[in-house]
Amino acid sequence: MDIEKDWIDYNGHLNMAYYNVLFDRCSDDAFEMMGMGPNYAKERRLTIYTAEVHVCYVQELHLEHKVVVSFQLIDHDDKRLRVYQEIRHVDGWLAATSESLSLHVDMSGPKVAPFPADVLAKVEAMRSAHAALPMPERAGRSIGIRRKSA
Repeated sequence: MDIEKDWIDYNGHLNMAYYNVLFDRCSDDAFEMMGMGPNYAKERRLTIYTAEVHVCYVQELHLEHKVVVSFQLIDHDDKRLRVYQEIRHVDGWLAATSESLSLHVDMSGPKVAPFPADVLAKVEAMRSAHAALPMPERAGRSIGIRRKSA
């Protein structure tokens, strides 16, 4: 993916909001693979809402950088997806990570609802494929101030 000129802030690097745009674009592709793209929302009135996100900004990105964004489904149940993502510069260094919890939503409520059987089968297939991947080292992080003991 490319970094767009309008995404660069007054500090000369990618504004924090646009890391989320990159993560979201990658997620959209993955959700489409699991049968939950724009047509799913339009035709079936079912969709995905984000419930929680934890982003870690590791290294600055700049306009001239090209990046690759990954998507790893690390857990799911009948209504939720836990996903880990990374943005890496094409040279391989880590720029940012994101861990999110998404909810499957019936738009008529809106209310959280189970995945239909056909979609759940695709979710389970992706989870099965990703099960061979190691648990990301940076997954499950929490926010806090670490203090040195006296």
